[in-house]
Amino acid sequence: MNSSCAATFVRSASRTSASAGPKQIRSYSSLPRPYRFHVGASWAGKPHDPRGPRVKSSPFPPDSPIGKWRDQMLSKPNTPAGKHIGEDFFYVQDMREKSLKGISLGVADGVGGWTESGVDPSLFSQALMYHAHRYSKAAWPGEPEVDPTQEYEEREQVEGWELTPLECLESAYGGVLRERNVLAGSSTACVMTLNASNGLLRAANLGDSGFLVIRASSVIYQQRSQTHFFNCPKQLSKLPTSQKRFSRACVDHPSDADLCEMKLRHGDIVIAYTDGLSDNVFPAEMVAICSLVARQFQLTKRTITSVGEQEVEQVSEDLEAQAMAERIVDYARMCMFNHKRVSPFERAAAREGMYFRGGVSDTLRFIMISEVDVLC
Repeated sequence: MNSSCAATFVRSASRTSASAGPKQIRSYSSLPRPYRFHVGASWAGKPHDPRGPRVKSSPFPPDSPIGKWRDQMLSKPNTPAGKHIGEDFFYVQDMREKSLKGISLGVADGVGGWTESGVDPSLFSQALMYHAHRYSKAAWPGEPEVDPTQEYEEREQVEGWELTPLECLESAYGGVLRERNVLAGSSTACVMTLNASNGLLRAANLGDSGFLVIRASSVIYQQRSQTHFFNCPKQLSKLPTSQKRFSRACVDHPSDADLCEMKLRHGDIVIAYTDGLSDNVFPAEMVAICSLVARQFQLTKRTITSVGEQEVEQVSEDLEAQAMAERIVDYARMCMFNHKRVSPFERAAAREGMYFRGGVSDTLRFIMISEVDVLC
């Protein structure tokens, strides 16, 4: 499957104050958030193939809702590739916005095969992630919280609703089907929510995008790929109804997604990615890179003062997350063009009786969440 961009986000949970702080506005719960997450993002678009078909693309205008949001997402720090993100996209959204109830995030891998039909695959993936962001913005990652210390009338005014990753994916897909500027296209997708109250991760994954969880320098969970056959993942699709030649295309539905639910712990790292990463980098290599970056930042997190060690500001956690993201993308880009190195894709092809040598020229995208501290 051809994809064209990679993104990396890293979010780490750190200690929050045990006090509820100043009284919140009446429509929000004032309960404390024992989990905090820090996110770093990085990506690398697929290199242009001069032999491939040329597509006359009409991107979302910069002044359109999707165009404005797209440019805002691409303004995140990402030294290696700038704004060249290719056919894939991503989103990161604080749920309930300023009340910090949790985050919703996801990646979408646009199916590059649509270029042969003159369709720009990036429009589908961008629209899918935009609508996922839009629906998750005002929702809760779990059951809406009610502060028992508030008056009954105040508790009744707690707003919002619980939105599961599957519901988010279904709503976002419906938004793409209604989107007039997206005439056709397909995409895999992985959508996750992280609950800042209890550390619960929930995910819905369709296709060969996915995520893994690193705990204590070991991969304790990796989402399996969903495929129809080798290198043909399950995918959400929008077909041009006027052309019969697409009648046999792969059309899957959000209900086909694999669901996952697990409790995160202090120090966990979650990496969500498209296949541009998983086809080129082994999980053990991701663990090694994260460990090296964490070790480097551990030396700078504390400063020696006259009274002993003092914690450096919270910004170091954000920088560490971003550094992990960028290092993994850099390494994946090197692996992509190394035809002497055995890649995960090469091994997968060999299991199917096929011959393929080296890395895969593809999009690199992933999200990492590193949980640092949790209040008991």
